[in-house]
Amino acid sequence: MEFVKKGDIVSRISYNNDIIFFIERIITFDNGIKVAILKGVTIRIEADAPIEDLKLCNEDCLDEQFFFENNSENSRYISNFRGYGKILHLDGDRNYSEKTAKYYENKGLNFIVKHIAEYNQPMVVKSLLMELKPNILVITGHDGMIKKGRNYQDINNYRNSKYFYKSVIEARNLIPNKDELIIFAGACQSFYEALISAGANFASSPARILIDFVDPLVVAEKVSITNKNRIILMSDLEDKIRNGRKAISGIGARGKCL
Repeated sequence: MEFVKKGDIVSRISYNNDIIFFIERIITFDNGIKVAILKGVTIRIEADAPIEDLKLCNEDCLDEQFFFENNSENSRYISNFRGYGKILHLDGDRNYSEKTAKYYENKGLNFIVKHIAEYNQPMVVKSLLMELKPNILVITGHDGMIKKGRNYQDINNYRNSKYFYKSVIEARNLIPNKDELIIFAGACQSFYEALISAGANFASSPARILIDFVDPLVVAEKVSITNKNRIILMSDLEDKIRNGRKAISGIGARGKCL
């Protein structure tokens, strides 16, 4: 067994080291068993594992863009003068919020990223839209099926889909026009059909699979930099998304670049 600690980058031996995590914390139970609470580095997933099941990952196995500070601010804002669309991104995970801001910044986009817990997103989205006036809204966080294999059409069987759904509803009550405000909503295994019916242009996850953390960012970036006279379809996006239309799909959107 390798010695591991909070903040280490690891994989799970029992899962053939398929996903890379960082250790958020380690819990020691009364019987002496130690379990690590894990968060995916590049894939939106939370998990736990006995420390005996963990393998330390060399830094070489990660691109530099995936390293980040844990003491990030609640929001980040960058503006440029290229006429790109303005992105407002709400994310329920503080660390992913920081990584998201770095991605947008590296791409030179106009963006505001705010770390807001999933259950709070429906309560603040309307006021943020009125205050910040974006034309692209991204609503993400953590999600997943609570009862695996049972009733995919019941929103209560999803961890956070109901909050993403309510957020989209609130946004559409304020701005009904799907060309005026482009919305992406969802996370891993989210209730795709509900999010689209609520008014999202794009959403995850049609096949109820894990999505890469950059998948929503790729969609937002494409909308932001595409000329306003052009329509973006899934055929323009699917080859840029790790699992294509199984992970992300939607009705399309008009570009937001002037």
